[in-house]
Amino acid sequence: MSRARLGLPVWVILLLAALALPRVVVHDLGVDVGGFVMALLALGPPAVWMLVALRARVPSPVTTLLVVGAVYGIGLGIGHNLMWDAVFEESPRLGGSLDGELPEGTEEAVMRATTFGSSVFTGAVVGLVAGLVASALRRVGRSDGARR
Repeated sequence: MSRARLGLPVWVILLLAALALPRVVVHDLGVDVGGFVMALLALGPPAVWMLVALRARVPSPVTTLLVVGAVYGIGLGIGHNLMWDAVFEESPRLGGSLDGELPEGTEEAVMRATTFGSSVFTGAVVGLVAGLVASALRRVGRSDGARR
């Protein structure tokens, strides 16, 4: 996607996505930062994404923030995989009828790939919701400006 379509340079998209990564580390390592800080780590980055999209007057907040969210999701997936051994003493197992039937390392590879895919999906959904909220805020702002 081009800058004209997204309304932001690539480095800004990468920076916005990176704002959400500290929560991954705190969560995966089980660091107790308290409820307020955890809420700030979870809700702050998407709020900043929306603010930047609105201030930059991007052509489509939904498209732009969906991309930001997907990039965040990629970082989320990488982060989860990098901290895998710190999170799990033993790698999770698929179990069921596959238990003991797969070659060594296959279960972990499947679990890691699934974790990565769900991370990208989660990031994209966060970006989509942020984009929809930003679009709604933009419309409300336009209608308020028209009344004045």
